[in-house]
Amino acid sequence: MKIAFYGSSLLSSYWNGAATYYRGLLSDLAGRGYGVTFYEPDAFDRQKHRDMEPPDWAEVKVYPATEEALRGVIAEVARADVVVKASGVGVFDDELLEGVIAASRPDTIRIFWDVDAPATLAELQANPDHPLRRTMPSLDMVLTYGGGPPVVEAYEGFGARRCVPIYNALDSSTHHPVPSDERFKADLSFLGNRLPDREARVEQFFLEPAARLPDRSFIIGGNGWDTKNVPSNVRHIGHVYTRDHNAFNASPLAVLNIARDSMAATGFSPATRVFEAAGAAACLITDAWVGLELFLKEGEEVLVARDGKDVADHVGALTSDQARRIGDAARARIIADHTYARRGAQVDAILKAEASRKRERSVA
Repeated sequence: MKIAFYGSSLLSSYWNGAATYYRGLLSDLAGRGYGVTFYEPDAFDRQKHRDMEPPDWAEVKVYPATEEALRGVIAEVARADVVVKASGVGVFDDELLEGVIAASRPDTIRIFWDVDAPATLAELQANPDHPLRRTMPSLDMVLTYGGGPPVVEAYEGFGARRCVPIYNALDSSTHHPVPSDERFKADLSFLGNRLPDREARVEQFFLEPAARLPDRSFIIGGNGWDTKNVPSNVRHIGHVYTRDHNAFNASPLAVLNIARDSMAATGFSPATRVFEAAGAAACLITDAWVGLELFLKEGEEVLVARDGKDVADHVGALTSDQARRIGDAARARIIADHTYARRGAQVDAILKAEASRKRERSVA
């Protein structure tokens, strides 16, 4: 089957946290025989900050962020057996959603793939005329980046025929242990862009512990933090390219995961960073959220913090040997249970079942 995937970017992780998620899933599906074409707009300077060139497992079409170019890429959906409109493309999101549904063939599998379900559901609740509400009856399913039972129930409440969470995972060929790198040595490191619904939690779970531990070293990576007032023992290193993720995760004593407000409230939403860090055998400290135990076991495979004091206590008590044991255990668990090969098999089964259902319905 041919997949036309309309997303933010496959080639760049710049202001694009879903990049490694797209890469892991789509490369696995390509290995299963799917023909993948990824459509991404030339927007937000992402093409100037590429992490990779177009891979051999997908055709990538970068189009200008113009209405004329939009019409051209929408027209190409008629050749696809599966069309995916992802959330958060960033430009012409509504027009893309309505356009690809209208232009796709009747037998095409139509999917909305939500990489920020809590935020999208809040928009649907607030706007009865939201384009996704209007197009929901034409969709065959909604797939989500996470969210568990609360997100499934909410989407079904808005009329989705089917909603299935496809969680983040690990591509061990991309994220794996590497030697420590002096550039990234610290006691605790955090990687994430500065976003309105994350900043208060970063203050609580990262900057407050840094202030509590003035003799320890901290690194914050990601866009937007250069104008943030931080303690003197916090070093800001800006955008961290995918090629440096392994070194970033493998070099500090521990790595911190901080969920965004909506993800933390919903639960069942492990970020890509959780799996990238585990893949590099990093000792991960995460803020607490419902559903964590589905992915990592507290105290053995991950350290959990309910507030900034917990983070400071973990860092203060952690030894190199303990950090190594936790990181190794996390990597073993993720490789056993949470790889993109497993996620790809899940999506493959879903698509084949849906294609069969559509064929049977057309014959009837």
